Amino acid sequence: MIYAHKVSQPVEESLEIEQRSAPAARVLRADDRREILIAPRSGWAPLELREHWSYRDLLYFLIWRVLKLRYKQTVLGIAWAVIPAVATMVIFTVIFGRLVGVTSNGSPYALFSFAALVPWTYFANAVTQSTNSLVENERLVTKVYFPRLLLPLATTIAGLLDFLVGFVVLVVLMFSFGVVPTAAFLTLPAFAALMVAAAFGVGLCLSALNVYYRDVRYATAFLIQFWLFATPVAYATSIIPTAWRPLFAVNPMVGVVDGFRWAVLENAPAPRVDLLISVFSVVVTLCVGLFYFRRVEDSFADVV
Repeated sequence: MIYAHKVSQPVEESLEIEQRSAPAARVLRADDRREILIAPRSGWAPLELREHWSYRDLLYFLIWRVLKLRYKQTVLGIAWAVIPAVATMVIFTVIFGRLVGVTSNGSPYALFSFAALVPWTYFANAVTQSTNSLVENERLVTKVYFPRLLLPLATTIAGLLDFLVGFVVLVVLMFSFGVVPTAAFLTLPAFAALMVAAAFGVGLCLSALNVYYRDVRYATAFLIQFWLFATPVAYATSIIPTAWRPLFAVNPMVGVVDGFRWAVLENAPAPRVDLLISVFSVVVTLCVGLFYFRRVEDSFADVV
């Protein structure tokens, strides 16, 4: 314990008063000094989830800011949340459903493809916007301290509004084709949570890499295009050879898409082993993204 004394009081007298008033206290002398070394953390940094929770109000305003900027000065507004998915559904229905004749497991191909496009569109948009979230908020990152993880998290959560709009259209299509929801429909929140976790994990990795290598921004567009055809959006998982199914299911969106189809369509097979592999892949991706992001977070302000 360190006691402060007046400057006008002699040192010898102050030591005597110190000893009389607090005999159990340890008096610091001139040769008893301590040094505090301030250095950056090395190795893997802890996640410090409690600190992130204390910034939940900031997260709310970041989400609101993303939504305002996304639809500001747009003519169609929230309709853009579903227009790309509907347009893609029409193209897939004409090319794969009519011309190529891809199997849809006995379900209307339009509903079959749109049930996969709703989670896929959310995933693609969330990953793309999360990748650019740190670079686009350069002024905020370099001037104010806050957990940087909130930026990709805000874009990931903000995308749920578009997802909800697309989900409403999906329900309308279900009733249009005479598909009645079954008990499996109640599992959709679980698959939606898996979808968000997959998008957040991939977005964390790419957003951190994009700070150091700006090529990631351009490579993400090609990655999303390749990922679309590596995910059973335009086709059914049943056309994949059985020997290749485990490797195919390493793609975290395989379990999400198959789960959505199983919950919405009447004839879709229930995902089992493939779903377990996809869940494991999502967990690994999310953990890697969280720890890698925390490891390099301290240098973002210097590099971005």
